[in-house]
Amino acid sequence: MSYHYRLDGGSLAISSPRTDQDIGTYQCLATNSLGTILSQKAKLQFAYIEDFETKTRSTVSVREGQGVVLLCGPPPHFGDLSYAWTFNDNPLYVQEDNRRFVSQETGNLYIAKVEPSDVGNYTCFITNKEAQRSVQGPPTPLVQRTDGVMGEYEPKIEVRFPETIQAAKDSFVKLECFALGNPVPDISWRRLDGSPLPGKVKYSKSQAILEIPNFQQEDEGFYECIASNLRGRNLAKGQLIFYAPPEWEQKIQDTYLSIYDSLFWECKASGKPDPWYTWLKNGERLNLDERIQIENGTLIITMLNVSDSGIYQCAAENKYQIIYANAELKVLASAPDFSKNPLKKYSVVQVGGDIVIECKPNAFPRATISWKRGIESLRQSKRVFLLEDGSLKIYNVTRLDAGLYTCIATNQFGVAKNTGSLIIKERTVITVPPSTMDVTVGESIVLPCQVSRDPSVDVVFVWSFNGDVIDFKKGMAHFERIGGESVGDLMIRNIQLNHSGKYLCTVKTTLESLSADGDIIVRGPPGPPEDVRVKHISSTTCQLSWRPGSDNNSPIQIFSIQARTPFSVGWQAVSTVPEILNGKTFNATVVGLNPWVEYEFRVVAGNSIGIGEPSKPSELLRTKSSVPALAPTNINGGGGSRSELIITWESIPEELQNGEDFGYIVMLRPVGSTTWTKERVPSVESSRFIYRNENIIPLSPFEVKVGVYNKEGEGPLSTASIIYSGEDEPQLAPRGTSVQSFSASEMEVSWNAIAWNRNTGRVLGYEVLYWTDDSKESMIGKIRVSGNITTKNITGLKANTVYFASVRAYNTAGTGPSSPPVNVTTKKSPPSQPPANIAWKLTNSKLCLNWEHVKTMENESEVLGYKILYRQNRQSKTHILETNNTSAELLVPFEEDYLIEIRTVSDGGDGSSSEEIRIPKMSSLSSRGISVLEPSIHFLSVVLTIFVVLLFSHLYDE
Repeated sequence: MSYHYRLDGGSLAISSPRTDQDIGTYQCLATNSLGTILSQKAKLQFAYIEDFETKTRSTVSVREGQGVVLLCGPPPHFGDLSYAWTFNDNPLYVQEDNRRFVSQETGNLYIAKVEPSDVGNYTCFITNKEAQRSVQGPPTPLVQRTDGVMGEYEPKIEVRFPETIQAAKDSFVKLECFALGNPVPDISWRRLDGSPLPGKVKYSKSQAILEIPNFQQEDEGFYECIASNLRGRNLAKGQLIFYAPPEWEQKIQDTYLSIYDSLFWECKASGKPDPWYTWLKNGERLNLDERIQIENGTLIITMLNVSDSGIYQCAAENKYQIIYANAELKVLASAPDFSKNPLKKYSVVQVGGDIVIECKPNAFPRATISWKRGIESLRQSKRVFLLEDGSLKIYNVTRLDAGLYTCIATNQFGVAKNTGSLIIKERTVITVPPSTMDVTVGESIVLPCQVSRDPSVDVVFVWSFNGDVIDFKKGMAHFERIGGESVGDLMIRNIQLNHSGKYLCTVKTTLESLSADGDIIVRGPPGPPEDVRVKHISSTTCQLSWRPGSDNNSPIQIFSIQARTPFSVGWQAVSTVPEILNGKTFNATVVGLNPWVEYEFRVVAGNSIGIGEPSKPSELLRTKSSVPALAPTNINGGGGSRSELIITWESIPEELQNGEDFGYIVMLRPVGSTTWTKERVPSVESSRFIYRNENIIPLSPFEVKVGVYNKEGEGPLSTASIIYSGEDEPQLAPRGTSVQSFSASEMEVSWNAIAWNRNTGRVLGYEVLYWTDDSKESMIGKIRVSGNITTKNITGLKANTVYFASVRAYNTAGTGPSSPPVNVTTKKSPPSQPPANIAWKLTNSKLCLNWEHVKTMENESEVLGYKILYRQNRQSKTHILETNNTSAELLVPFEEDYLIEIRTVSDGGDGSSSEEIRIPKMSSLSSRGISVLEPSIHFLSVVLTIFVVLLFSHLYDE
């Protein structure tokens, strides 16, 4: 090391490098206490390019049509070069095409066929990228000869790729081929073995360069360039040979071996040509002796000693490169030691099981192993074995095998011991495994999984469904774990079809894992039928076909067909042929349809479990039209004006009209006549027709029939009905009208019936009109009675008010003249004050009541008497006792409470009731009887008023 060569960490720095002295191959050696290692080789070279010589270049003379080559002649250099040419003073480089080509191998400019525009000066430019320098050569003049034009000639290849080219793996290969000729030759490429060119190849614009990126073994072979024109062709060929520097397939690894052991190392590398191998230890070539054997990439060292420790390298080399694989060999020598690998403190096994107690102390060379149980040495038997690695294995363990076990390890450097305890547990057994079950959808079931176990062993139950573990923590809607420590039953609530499958209960402990399974078959109603199709549609029938859905583990027994129209309430079952559709029937004829109605159909399947979901609806289809089949019903009418016959009927629903242009036909004739009058009513929604004729006699009977028609023709007529023509209003007013008042809110109007005939007008009933003489309110009431009724009670009237009333007859044509008005004054209002100061005395079963007489106001009716309303507590029926006195006696039952009210009676009606009085049952009172004064609200208010007056008087005096 010096100023010129200096180490910077592990890097070598060369100051002011000299091209003549520092060029060459370098290698780094790294050393520490374990050994020395060699690095890859590094080759140092210096890129440069000198200037062109300055002497003038000779003029190149050619005929028009002749090919020419202008030489570049690069100066001395090292490193990759790139070439370009300029023409005259144009700063742009000469553009290559199928007539001009600049070779990046020779640097020369090739013109396949000279044209007059090519005459001028050409200059070659060279760039060395590594040296970061460009140089320019002297210009070369190109002139055209005047002794004629060059005729056509066959191609002559001037740029050829070598006959043999070594190409590295993954390299970028470039082949050049260019020819002179007249006409300008075309360039093409091919492989001589007939195989196609790789799809990854690329061409230059003129096809003069073939590029093969990422060169691989399969790209190796002979390639040919063909230059052709009208005069002939010329060929150039060469071989691409694949090579690859070494690459590791298997490297050596760090190895730690005991003294006296043997080392076996192998390294492998691929490459073309095949690499050869060299072994180094601590940077120096490994010398062979009787312990050390080397064969290609294999190194064997027997009877290792500590001095064999160090850093080893396997070098793989071919003529293109050398690579190294590195590893450390450490030869160990020590007494047995349990500090890193002690015996397991507690080993647990079940009765009847097998146990291995490992004993693996660190010992170099390997230790000899022996075992003790307690203080007794263990010997091999039918159940006890000492394994090759020193571990102890006991088969078919019993309770007697429990205790302390000691491993004793010995080699020439010393002895070591280590002890562990063996604990015996009872085996876990699944006593109640899951069973196979056949259930119906919607049920809730329990799959059992119960075990017997050692009390000190914890068990975990894990359930799986069709191979997937059930995670109860995720709150699954149907699955629930139930049971205690030894019970792991699975409850499935509201089981569904998708719960069919295999259920596995796995019982896990720290010592073992065991499982049992059961199958559940869930049966349910069938799935929806599929692919419902409708065809062959007539006015009343169509044909349906379908495919059955899933039977959900229960065979399909029956199908039914349902239909829906714009007029139906939801889906309705329809009649079919055959009438019963068993589980193997997949088509049927639907009958009984209405003509000219849009239908949708669906199919429902059933099995022993129930009826399944319906299929998807079929497409919406309309039945064909036909003549209406249903005649109108409820033919009625009558009334109206004179010269009118009003006819009514129930209209035919749209779904029964059977086609377009639907309407009604009305047939009528006077009773006794033989000639029918026919009228058409084209409105679909019509239910009424008025026939007008000035010659019709009022209230004349007519026979009437109503029929139907549509675009297809006329349908049936109804049966004949007798309907009367319109009539005149009644001509007579009722006589003998009178009115009387029964209470403050009620009056009765009466009159004499009218004896009518056809001339005076038919009477269907009477209309009572009533009003007051108070013009401000203009109250008018109107009530009708039918038939021969000649009285009418009118309620809801005002008290002490004059009411007027009048009566008139009515019929279908209207009302007749009114009778002269009569009047009456309604009674005064009933007393507003209820009976007060009610007292009662109960002796045995006799109840005596007393109260004060009610005084009425000027606008109220005089009290005529009193009503006692009484009922038993548990019954709703009320009994009434009337009296003109202010006292009364009642007999009451022994075991019942009584509820009593008292109200006034007057011309204006019943007055207000007292508060309800509860008379307790006799059994709750003493036998000597009891007297009670029930204060009324009125009484309490009087007492309160007296108290307030006295209080204010006292304050005033003070």
